[in-house]
Amino acid sequence: MNGKLLAGALIAGTASLCATAGFAHGVKAEANKAVQAAFDIVETTIVTKGETAVFTTRVRGDAGSEKPAATGKFEGAAVYAYVWPTSLNSSEVGFEKDQGIVALGVTFHPDFDDAASGGKNRAVWHPHWVVLAPDKACGGGLKVVDIPEGAKPKVPETWPGVPLLIDSPAYPTVLKGDTVDVQIPLKLISSIAGAKFDGVTAGLKVNANLHAPLLCVSNVFKVASGDLSLPGKVVPSK
Repeated sequence: MNGKLLAGALIAGTASLCATAGFAHGVKAEANKAVQAAFDIVETTIVTKGETAVFTTRVRGDAGSEKPAATGKFEGAAVYAYVWPTSLNSSEVGFEKDQGIVALGVTFHPDFDDAASGGKNRAVWHPHWVVLAPDKACGGGLKVVDIPEGAKPKVPETWPGVPLLIDSPAYPTVLKGDTVDVQIPLKLISSIAGAKFDGVTAGLKVNANLHAPLLCVSNVFKVASGDLSLPGKVVPSK
């Protein structure tokens, strides 16, 4: 899927709140040996269990076993990510309303830290909320939304202080075997109940010139639905 189609499909999927009749709450995908096994999604789900929302993605191989090579520089640094694009509004995760496409991502980037309050996270897989928007300058057709110089938009308490609509909450995150799992207290995202979602694995890259767009989706490894139609629906766990 090229960048233009990716961005267009994601916008269309996010705008649509109609579920496919009879579709199970998760999104299943056929294995594809053309995709690296660690990023070859076979199923992605978001369910609520008691007071917790659980985001899970299963892949054909060992989740988290592939990591970007360190370059020693922030400029041009690579990021690998397991992502759940959702139908949530940006205001529901601590940003201003209607800023773009809200996604939870579990990322690894060995060349920089972006934890809240100056913490270190470059050596571990860790979660982020990000707000995405189309940008033709990005190979994947999408960017993490930039904060213009001098602007002071509403951001979450765990915003890491970078000029992007990104949040760095310390949600419990586990990559084990073929599974990526993130647990979020439901009181923090009560609007997740009934939301739509999809699953994506992707590579991102910091702009070598450090200008907007600062962080691009540079390469999409796989989309669980195949077309980013957000066919998944968040339901209580059985």
